[in-house]
Amino acid sequence: QTFEDIEGLPALRAPPLEGDPDTIPWPDGDLVEEKPLPEGVDADALEAMGEWAFERETHGHPSQITLSLLVVHDGDVVYERYATGVDVSTRTRTWSTAKSIAATLLGIAVGDGLLELDEPLPVTWAPDELNEMHARVRSRMPLVSVDSWPPPAYEKAADPRRAITLRHVLNMSSGLYPVDNEYGGSIGSPMAYSAGWSSARQAVDRGLVREPGTVWDYENYDTLLGVLAMREALGAEAYLEFPRRALLDRIGMRSTVPGVDRFGDYVLSSQVYTNARDLARLGLLYLNRGVWNGERIFPEWWADFVRTPAPSTRAFGGFYGGGFWLVPDARTDIPQDAYTTAGARGQYTVIVPSYDLVIVRRGLDGPGPGFPTWDMVAEVLKAFPEWEGGTKGGR
Repeated sequence: QTFEDIEGLPALRAPPLEGDPDTIPWPDGDLVEEKPLPEGVDADALEAMGEWAFERETHGHPSQITLSLLVVHDGDVVYERYATGVDVSTRTRTWSTAKSIAATLLGIAVGDGLLELDEPLPVTWAPDELNEMHARVRSRMPLVSVDSWPPPAYEKAADPRRAITLRHVLNMSSGLYPVDNEYGGSIGSPMAYSAGWSSARQAVDRGLVREPGTVWDYENYDTLLGVLAMREALGAEAYLEFPRRALLDRIGMRSTVPGVDRFGDYVLSSQVYTNARDLARLGLLYLNRGVWNGERIFPEWWADFVRTPAPSTRAFGGFYGGGFWLVPDARTDIPQDAYTTAGARGQYTVIVPSYDLVIVRRGLDGPGPGFPTWDMVAEVLKAFPEWEGGTKGGR
């Protein structure tokens, strides 16, 4: 990307959000009132959890570096800690936690009537020649569920990719050729992330190799297809303003900056920069089932959709929903209503409705075992013994 590319991008017209966040009470701002922990919350257990999260070297995992850790209970910040050199305002890259932000924006668009969850995506697909090329490799793809899919005819009027819906891409089950399996090659995400290719063009360049909805395949370009559908539904100018006007400004996510490629398309598969408190606000929005200060941001049912197992994952334990990750079946120590964002290098925003909890962990993890997200949740839950099994008092 050159300075000429940057200068050619359209200007954002939305003015900065008014007010000084340091003087606005949490959660709309960053003024956090100091008050005693709620009755029944174990302060020592919270401190022990923090030591467990930050002192990963003592647990045999020196590559797991925690930058920030934030626990919100009943809407209040009950624990907050930062690594040396990091503070409340520090923005870092979300990596694939951005996919959950994209899912939220798409939920707002659905609630506004701009998109439909189960209608074909309003996108223009790349020429069918490329679709045919990808179809020829389907015999090499694992878990092809329908041998006759896609059909042999590729007339534009019958392009089988037109069966792909928003639900399919949010469930990571589009059936399109999974180019991110070629991440180190010449057609995967790096071509859009660092080689200057159009993320939107890459999203529609893939051919169908499986029946939509039948096979789960984690794919950056599935998310980017949803983002492209949002652009087509909104129009170019409204699309650029949409993240701020529809979500970020409405819930006080002032520090969140979505990244674009050199063509001005949001790369909401991983290119978002933000801080721990803004991600906690996102989690609170889901705890409140789409309502913020009495205003509905996304439909209530969207909070259920994102944590409903994708049909293509049910045979494997239902580990993924609509842009969020779910509790593995084997983790019987974790409330089954919990769900989380997940990004490379240890970016997690965990929502636990039955405990009224949001847990944010930002990391700078290196190679090696991934940060044990659900172990972290188990450590946090030790501080809330009176909420064991659901709401306080075991109701």
